Amino acid sequence: VYAAINDPSKVVIVGTAPSVRVGLGEEFGNPIGTNVEGKMVAALKKLGFDWVFDVNVTADLTILEEGTEFIGRVLNGGKLPMITSCSPGWIKYIEHYYPDYLAHLSSCKSPQQMFGAVCKTYFAEKMGLDPKNIVVVSIMPCTAKKFEAQRPEFVTEGAQDVDFVLTTQEVVQMIRESGLDYPNLESDSLD
Repeated sequence: VYAAINDPSKVVIVGTAPSVRVGLGEEFGNPIGTNVEGKMVAALKKLGFDWVFDVNVTADLTILEEGTEFIGRVLNGGKLPMITSCSPGWIKYIEHYYPDYLAHLSSCKSPQQMFGAVCKTYFAEKMGLDPKNIVVVSIMPCTAKKFEAQRPEFVTEGAQDVDFVLTTQEVVQMIRESGLDYPNLESDSLD
């Protein structure tokens, strides 16, 4: 991630899971449950990320896509119940221990993976960027998201949808290593 941030030919986009804005606050002395979104955004921009987005946007896309898929299954006699495909730990568990249930999983990408795909297609086109120069980083509370990003089905035209996944703790480490005075950062807004 540091190499990408320091490469002027790369546009580094970061997407954060909703819980990150609370987990960071706890790590820097805020009471449990404090939303520090503005400070989080400021820190990420100071660390060198070019764009800071909220993965909630693609969580909404996931809901719409899964809802459409569910309606199609109901109307066309598809496999029910339909089970969400958002948790990579759950997916791996089913693959290993209950492969007979694979047909029940939604075909939709998780919000993290939709985020990466949208950044390297729609966003790239809208901003006039070459997708090959975009590096997508997600910040997630679940370490299984690192594995998910590496799965072969999430590679488009030879490039991963999500290039790197950081945990909340890894971002805390980056902030501390950088010497940022996190508690005194002025809030900034998501892109």
